[in-house]
Amino acid sequence: MEYLIGIQGPDFILVAADTICAHSILQMKNDHDKMFKLSEKILLLCVGEAGDTVQFAEYIQKNIQLYKIRNGYELSPAAAANFTRKNLADYLRSRTPYHVNLLLAGYDEADGPGLFYMDYLAAMAKAPFAAHGYGAHLTLSILDQFYKPDLTRDEAVDLVKKCADQLNKRFILNLPSFQVRLIDKDGIHDLEKITLGAK
Repeated sequence: MEYLIGIQGPDFILVAADTICAHSILQMKNDHDKMFKLSEKILLLCVGEAGDTVQFAEYIQKNIQLYKIRNGYELSPAAAANFTRKNLADYLRSRTPYHVNLLLAGYDEADGPGLFYMDYLAAMAKAPFAAHGYGAHLTLSILDQFYKPDLTRDEAVDLVKKCADQLNKRFILNLPSFQVRLIDKDGIHDLEKITLGAK
């Protein structure tokens, strides 16, 4: 029922997540933030079982902050993604696996922007665009058709809006608003929330 999307541009990553917190057929709240700030230039987007998402994301968040305190520098997005995937894989082989699907997005001075797709089975791939949730079945074709590696920030926002409109039109569940953030060399920026009208 939840939806995450990430799009990589030439010098930025644009990410969005719906703001609904639901359990079964009930909507618990409509202003839930599914993005966790791992460092000044890295965001972790997390969906899945309600308790698992917060517990796992905060565990990763605190360990990455501890790494910075101990070593005096932050992990790169690629290193943070590999650390996250390793922990997810270790827990998968324990008695307490986490049922979470993740997008990790960040900007590195040396490597530029990076978007990493991870699922609950600890598979990881670096991708130019990615989506999680049932909504991904409806929007990956849109991303595939309209994505280009040199797209501008405005084009990326328009592409996310196209995907949100498609969800609003075709998805049986109501996902009325999306939190949108942009990551570039200057850090993480909140963009205007995407709000859709009623069906």
